[in-house]
Amino acid sequence: MRSNRFKFLILLGGLITLIFVLSSCMSVPSVTSYSVSGQVTYNGNGLAGVTISFSDGLHSVTTNSQGYWSQGGLTGSVTVTPSLSGYTFTPSSITVTGPSNNVNFFASAPNTIYVTNSTDNISVINGQTNTVVTTIPVGNGQGGIGVNPTTNMIYVLDNNTVSVINGQTNTVVATIPVGNDPYEVGVNSMTNMIYVSNNGDNTVSVINGQTNTVVATISVGKLPVGIGVNPTTNMIYVSNNGDNTVSLINGQTNTVVATIPVGNEPWGVGVNPTTNMIYVVNMYGNTVSVINGQTNNVVSTIPVGTGPIGIGVNPTTNMIYVANLGNYNTVSVINGQTNTVVATISVGIGPVGIGINPTTNMIYVANLGNNTVSVINGQTNTVVATIPVGNEPYAIGVLY
Repeated sequence: MRSNRFKFLILLGGLITLIFVLSSCMSVPSVTSYSVSGQVTYNGNGLAGVTISFSDGLHSVTTNSQGYWSQGGLTGSVTVTPSLSGYTFTPSSITVTGPSNNVNFFASAPNTIYVTNSTDNISVINGQTNTVVTTIPVGNGQGGIGVNPTTNMIYVLDNNTVSVINGQTNTVVATIPVGNDPYEVGVNSMTNMIYVSNNGDNTVSVINGQTNTVVATISVGKLPVGIGVNPTTNMIYVSNNGDNTVSLINGQTNTVVATIPVGNEPWGVGVNPTTNMIYVVNMYGNTVSVINGQTNNVVSTIPVGTGPIGIGVNPTTNMIYVANLGNYNTVSVINGQTNTVVATISVGIGPVGIGINPTTNMIYVANLGNNTVSVINGQTNTVVATIPVGNEPYAIGVLY
């Protein structure tokens, strides 16, 4: 009995020794870590303060003043995601499986304001900081501008052409010939069609935003200037300064289906797609004509300030903003429910163009006479910022 127990202990000890020897001989593969790095840019410049997160949950880093970042100690497959309040990123994330120094992201701010200046450039304003972040060398000064928030494209008039700006890179990606002396731009974000009033030959050029080509030229009234688009009904409204009318274009057939008499020297046109009401500024009449989009009749005429020229509509609040270029240097605020002026706001010298961000309820006014943009809080009807821009700013477009 003792002999068997002794043999068992010897056998067990030998087995343990064998296991130890074998385990010491086996090589355990080591886990190799790696590093990645990149840059986040906004309008071609490095963007600081962007948080770079990693799907492993173990790491996080912030971009430096030049937008650069780096991170080591990663293993396996990891998804890298940038984030910063007020910005979106392209691509939204990148998956890495090994070392790389080219994990780059492009930032864009949905609240971006584009201002045409007579110095043949565009001032680009970050609506979150109310500062000019870049200047784009394009445009012919006192010309119109249109934006398509869906495609992130901006359309600027430039010497009988339309320059197409990519809102992600703020670079010109196409130049499209249009008619003679183009004045204003309207965009249908639902159909991706762009409409340009050609003041010199009494036509409207229709541009396909997919191909950046003119697909139709429509004859309208005398000296067309302002353009307003209702994306819901696909109707386009063109103010004819020379014969005091508005031409109504059916966007499906590209034909004029109605001509509506308005006030003296109609200029800017604003549309509320929610209520299907159209607002036409009558510069020499010092009024705004209100057109019912269902009946195509003028249902109200509202007195405003002296020399009204530009107009903007906030469809969310149903408030309309009119730039009075005359000696009052004001913006008239119209309640779309009552068709009455509910406030008059002092802005800079010579207000002309108006752009609106319905999401933030901020209104942007180009002041031709003192080279600034006034920022109005739509809730309080007060100027909350004044932004220096280029020489003689004229038109404003807002990406939101």
